Amino acid sequence: MGVSVKCQYGLRALFELSRRWGEGLVRLAVIAEVQDMPPAFLENIMNQLRQGGFVESRRGKFGGFQLARAPATIRLSEIIAFIDGGIYTIDCEGDKPVQRCKLKGTCVFLSVWQEARVALKKVYGNKTLQDLLDADAARCMHNYSI
Repeated sequence: MGVSVKCQYGLRALFELSRRWGEGLVRLAVIAEVQDMPPAFLENIMNQLRQGGFVESRRGKFGGFQLARAPATIRLSEIIAFIDGGIYTIDCEGDKPVQRCKLKGTCVFLSVWQEARVALKKVYGNKTLQDLLDADAARCMHNYSI
């Protein structure tokens, strides 16, 4: 039910680019430092996100990354599904289950797993990168006023 570390890094990198939306290209080293991620691992993730149409990039001395779309148009669900291949897949379910289960059709837990998946899809599907920016700004304002 968790989101992989790779996906967490991808989400954090996209969030960092969202913070800098409209400012131009952001160097990979800056994203890695601010979000405390290993640059080599992040480079692979950013290339994958570029192939998925989430970011644009340019190589070279003045190169870097930027969001390909506005933060308000990028839902967490699409990022998670792209990087992790789905939101909370159930190994014993579907036409080609990863794991054959002798309890198929009688498992009391299957409905729980399905309900959890629906809830996660709803949460991730209703949140955009812009929503995270707004929440972060509100959090910062709250901390500032204390």
